[in-house]
Amino acid sequence: MTIKGKAYIAGIYEHPTRHAPDKSTAQLHAEVAKGAIEDAGISKDDVDGYFCAGDAPGGAWPMVDYLGLNTKKLRHVDSTETGGCSYIIHLGHAAEAIAAGKCSIALVTLAGKPRTGAMPPRAAGAEVDFESAYGATTHNAYGMCAMRHMHDYGTTSEQLAWIKVAASHHAQYNPHAMLKDVVTVEDVLNSPMISDPLHRMDCCVVSDGGGAMIVTTPEIAKSLKKPLVRLIGHGEAMKGPRGGKDLDLTYSAGIWSGPRAFEEAGITPKDIKYASIYDSFTITVLMQLEDLGFCKKGEGGKFVADGNLISGVGKLPFNTDGGGLCSNHPVNRGGMTKILEAVRQLRGEAHPKVQVKNCDLAIAHGTGGLLGVRHAASTAILERV
Repeated sequence: MTIKGKAYIAGIYEHPTRHAPDKSTAQLHAEVAKGAIEDAGISKDDVDGYFCAGDAPGGAWPMVDYLGLNTKKLRHVDSTETGGCSYIIHLGHAAEAIAAGKCSIALVTLAGKPRTGAMPPRAAGAEVDFESAYGATTHNAYGMCAMRHMHDYGTTSEQLAWIKVAASHHAQYNPHAMLKDVVTVEDVLNSPMISDPLHRMDCCVVSDGGGAMIVTTPEIAKSLKKPLVRLIGHGEAMKGPRGGKDLDLTYSAGIWSGPRAFEEAGITPKDIKYASIYDSFTITVLMQLEDLGFCKKGEGGKFVADGNLISGVGKLPFNTDGGGLCSNHPVNRGGMTKILEAVRQLRGEAHPKVQVKNCDLAIAHGTGGLLGVRHAASTAILERV
């Protein structure tokens, strides 16, 4: 069974705050849910499917109660947890549930407060006893990927810096972006080294906030007043070292999730007008662009250089809200915001300075976990109808 064209994104909302010391995480979930429901033009009582991940306090059932969803009508719940790409996976899973008749209006929420305080401890995986002694952190795990990519393909710090430069060009037009100043390649290279070869400006921001979306049937979407945006392809995949059998750090699970999404959509990377790409670090973007087929493996450095990702300048505008590198990275999980900006572009609701002309096809792609160790990836192809 295909989900092509069987689910539409009818409502979206991104929380404007980047620092929320006066709000609880549950309250942020409620506020983004309210925003997405109002954007779609429906009632909270219309929701019959709810999707959340590990950021939801207590999981699905406490959030269903806190949000005041109609439990007599609610008939499908999904709390799949795959880190930062959970919400792109939720989009695909919501489409599957809608196509199977399990629900007709699905609410997906994300929210959290890592800027206000410490994140809840990550649950230990089966491998923790074998790896914890080596002191892996998020920064050095991605630094390893960047260093290996440089070693194998000649990628340079200057090329990585262009990704941050592009994000900053877009963030200047986002009133909610944490970092609004346009930066240069030199600015990035002169920022402090965090984990060789990644500089501070190669790293994403840390923010509170969140986002939500409403996914529904074609019939309901067409009865609402919002521009029509539908899901036409979705893929998900996992990657890990497999006990030492797969230690190549230069590619992500996107090498599998991307082709699956493009095949279902019936298009190729050349057809994409806008790309929302998870940007926890600059190397994350570069590797995923290669894995998704926008350029050959090893040619990502050349592809992102010289402004090729800047809207109105380059061939592939990306993260026109400023992305995780400049705008926000709520709960250290960027998958939701990638969908939201892709929908804005397809609706024609992005800032006029960064709106892509004739934007009818967009990709939203993310990863969850650590590229240098084990992670999930999810890819969604969206189309303006």
